[in-house]
Amino acid sequence: MFTGIIETLGKITNLRKEQGNLHITVESAITNELKIDQSVAHNGVCLTVVGLTDTTHTVTAIEETLNKTSLGHLKIGEPVNLERCMQMNARLDGHIVQGHVDQTATCTKFTELDGSWEYTFEYDAATGNVTVEKGSICVNGISLTVVNSGLNYFSVAIIPYTYEHTNLHNVREGSVVNLEFDIIGKYVARLMQR
Repeated sequence: MFTGIIETLGKITNLRKEQGNLHITVESAITNELKIDQSVAHNGVCLTVVGLTDTTHTVTAIEETLNKTSLGHLKIGEPVNLERCMQMNARLDGHIVQGHVDQTATCTKFTELDGSWEYTFEYDAATGNVTVEKGSICVNGISLTVVNSGLNYFSVAIIPYTYEHTNLHNVREGSVVNLEFDIIGKYVARLMQR
């Protein structure tokens, strides 16, 4: 379980394909606190630490994960949002995030405002996922509030701290991001289908 509050940015140092899998090696400030078999969200995708060095950790994304997320688009040197699992005795500053990406979306509009930024993302609504204004959405592992919502799109407004401390500063029109829709909203949508 995660909160969607990004702990640190990591840097991709190696990408290695092995059959349908992708081994992703990341350098970060939290590497020395990680252990093998620990769950860490990478751009919102919960992955298990399978290797450690003094300065890096390695995780493996299987074909299923690569097909449903943007991890297959990663490049060496690129920043990645990192969050370790939530501790049960800690505050839930974001919202309940599972680290299970529902689908990807494409940034269709990026607007620099006076001291903030607005992003609009489009996604395939045929999957049944929905957003609501003032509801929660997780973009690349970041807990955000929806400011505008439509059938297959939504917008979020970004404060300077989030812009500077996550990889959203690299997202522009055409960028592909990971989405995890609000778990409560997913249950309500499923119940409404019955």
